Amino acid sequence: MNTTESLKTQWDALKQEQPHLRIRNAAQKLGVSEMELLATNIGSNVTRLRPEFKEMLAEIESLGKVMALTRNEECVHERKGIYANADFSNPHAGLFVNEDIDLRIFLSHWKKVFSVIEENARGTSRSIQFFGKDGEAIHKIFLTTDSNVEAFEALVEKYKSEDQQPFETSEAYELNLDEKPDNEIDVEGFKQAWLELKDTHDFFMMMRKFGVSRTQALRLAPSDFHAKQISKDGIVTMLEEVAKEKTPIMVFVGNKGNIQIHTGRVRKTMWHQEWYNIMDPDFNLHLDMSKIAQTWVVRKPTEDGVVTAIEVFNEMGDIIVQFFGKRKPGIPELDIWRETVEKLN
Repeated sequence: MNTTESLKTQWDALKQEQPHLRIRNAAQKLGVSEMELLATNIGSNVTRLRPEFKEMLAEIESLGKVMALTRNEECVHERKGIYANADFSNPHAGLFVNEDIDLRIFLSHWKKVFSVIEENARGTSRSIQFFGKDGEAIHKIFLTTDSNVEAFEALVEKYKSEDQQPFETSEAYELNLDEKPDNEIDVEGFKQAWLELKDTHDFFMMMRKFGVSRTQALRLAPSDFHAKQISKDGIVTMLEEVAKEKTPIMVFVGNKGNIQIHTGRVRKTMWHQEWYNIMDPDFNLHLDMSKIAQTWVVRKPTEDGVVTAIEVFNEMGDIIVQFFGKRKPGIPELDIWRETVEKLN
């Protein structure tokens, strides 16, 4: 087991060898969680804050324009904007619903929070970072050149914890990989329920009712029209097409504690090694194409007509990223989005 001092020493040595190595990757190499590694710097450039998440998040608006980062193992979603319209009235999910910062927050998974100040080639980086019990980052908020540094300093001072010991522990989530055999599912009932959907948000409850996993649900869909597996190269084709046609889309990326959504056009797309990227001024996406196991076109009936999505999964059957055409309740989805997706195979 790593002691704090030996862990910090190992990390310092690793940074000497690989100065551009990110903390997430360093933690993986050292066999600890990112939070455990970060905590070794408490007292220098890291400050532990009190986990008063609702109150703190409601005050993030005071920082002005910041960059919101939410990721999973395979995909990173970065969106610049202002944290306006915080809503924690629902006990199950908090919300920020804005043109730029659009989040669905599941606070039951949020456990720890820190402020981090780092010097790098571009200057001083200031952030507030939230972690789950497993020590994995749920959400990070980075200041930009347009942010209010004084408000950041006041926020850190206000929520600073009395406990500033440079040590953290993590607790792994229990993996539930069990999937019912298809012959134990009411397949006909499931198909009928799919055909009778009125809202895309009802899909999750439908899966729970019939006891199916996400990828199992797609396999058992009513028809190839409702769920069709395509090549992962279709993601690249789609993004290049929507960029060319200036089609506004929605991009959902999440983990256990948060889902972050971008709505708008895509302008610049590019490869970097195995990662396919969107590199726009206020929105960046980094998708590790090598870790994609399944890609599906999924269509669900709603009161506003069919809603078409591209859903991307890893080897474990966890969802990596979802793409939709831009839409709102009461407004049918864009024909140009349907036409773009229809051509994918």
